[in-house]
Amino acid sequence: MVKHIVAFKLKGTEDVRREYAEKFKAALEELPSVIDVLESIEVGINANPSETWDVVLTAIVPTMADVDKYAKHPAHVAAAGIIAPVKEARACVDYEF
Repeated sequence: MVKHIVAFKLKGTEDVRREYAEKFKAALEELPSVIDVLESIEVGINANPSETWDVVLTAIVPTMADVDKYAKHPAHVAAAGIIAPVKEARACVDYEF
């Protein structure tokens, strides 16, 4: 199994970042029903105003090759497009467990 953890830093006012984060979260949470390799996904929006990263997701897929399938799936690409206009930075760790 592979855990795919990604954090996003968004740009804009707090309200703009929150609006995009909520739309992104809703879209990501729909993905397990349409991407067969995606076993689960958990998405969190930062609640701590003293921190600078806005959204984190943890997805679980069977293999490292499935991370690529998930990333290239049209539904995932569409979800990622939601935050594209405000994405400032992205950090990712994939590990087998």
